[in-house]
Amino acid sequence: MRRAGILPRIVLLTSAVATVAVLVAGLISFPLIRGNAQALALDDLSRLSGLTASALRVGPGGTYVLPPRVSSVLQAEQVTAYVVSPGATELPDGVTVDDVAAVTSGSSVAVVVDSPAGQLLVAGRPLEPGIGVLLVQPSSVAGSTAAQVLWRLVLALLIGLVIAIVVAVVAAGRITRPLRSAAEAAHRLGGGERGVGLRLEGPAEVAEIAEALNRLSAALAVSEGRQREFLLSVSHELRTPITSIRGYAQALADGLVDIDDVGRSGAVMTTEALRLDRLVSDLLDLARLRADDFRITPVSIDLGAIAREATQVWADRCARVGIEFASRVPERPVIVMADPIRLRQIVDNLAENALRVAPEDTHIAMDVGTDSPWGTLTISDSGPGLLPDDLAVAFEPGILHERYRGLRPVGTGLGLAIVGRLAQGMGGWARAAVASEGGAAFTVGVPLVGHASGTTAA
Repeated sequence: MRRAGILPRIVLLTSAVATVAVLVAGLISFPLIRGNAQALALDDLSRLSGLTASALRVGPGGTYVLPPRVSSVLQAEQVTAYVVSPGATELPDGVTVDDVAAVTSGSSVAVVVDSPAGQLLVAGRPLEPGIGVLLVQPSSVAGSTAAQVLWRLVLALLIGLVIAIVVAVVAAGRITRPLRSAAEAAHRLGGGERGVGLRLEGPAEVAEIAEALNRLSAALAVSEGRQREFLLSVSHELRTPITSIRGYAQALADGLVDIDDVGRSGAVMTTEALRLDRLVSDLLDLARLRADDFRITPVSIDLGAIAREATQVWADRCARVGIEFASRVPERPVIVMADPIRLRQIVDNLAENALRVAPEDTHIAMDVGTDSPWGTLTISDSGPGLLPDDLAVAFEPGILHERYRGLRPVGTGLGLAIVGRLAQGMGGWARAAVASEGGAAFTVGVPLVGHASGTTAA
């Protein structure tokens, strides 16, 4: 089912809000306008009563008459004039004895009264001692004025509603246009296109989406470039032992190898096969780590015990090639929450990496310590070291391998990547730095017992 877009929703919401505002304004304004119009009409009627009182003249027969101009004004305003005296018994609708008594005693009257004919406005002034004049006007006359004002207000509100809808359409268009561009860019990125760039336009939140997509496009280009370099590097590493094995196998099959050299040829093939097996194993480990199906079972373990166990193996192996392996482990236990098998795998990978680059008659050091909330293990060497740019990508697959292939001894390009993934899998971290000896130092941190739920360091 197709979902409604932002544009119709914004327009609908704006229209609903404006409509409610119009209704509320009308409901609040109507009684105010009506009451104000009635008060103004009563005030006008009071002034008109004063004008009438001053305009009345005694005509033939002793009756009071009005000049034609004043009479026409009263008729136009639907006003009826009454001359009253004390003791009057037949009173017009809306006029009370109290009103008569007031105007005949010299006081003014201005009231709104209810009558069988409807609501009336009554205003009066004294005419002469003992005689007064009262004017009666239907309240509907003032109501017609209020209705005119109200209709004008409603018209103004409706115009405001139309303007609000137009503004909503324009504003929604300014929001949806960059959003549509962002959606299109996301589809293009998903389709494999790279180098997609978006202009930063619209509100700040929408511009942030465009900026995020621009960063994503750049990051994807960098990541895919690294993947291509990694694949090229791995392909080269795979091709070398395969070519060697194939060459010796073909020579053996063709009988080109002397009987005395068969053993040596088999040893070379075995060495190359083991190298190939190690590379494939590293690739599988890395793939499993990325797929989150690599089994890691953290237990409470002494990090120092793992280091001492590894020292026995690596000290002997390093001594065979003229390199000293020094281990500095504190006497008190460093209890961490980690997988002992994976910890040993980390130590072996780091030691193998250090042994590969360390010159003869130098040393490799392994240090165990704490940096709350972490237990740390550092392996440093006296090799050629790393440049500052190398430190940030040391644990990315194949990057250092590609940079230094042919310049220094390199492995499969996967060992450090596996170290980084294993450390993260145990809730820890891995960092590269320059060793005090001038070579490289690789440090892994895993949570100390009691801090196993701590945040992984960056």
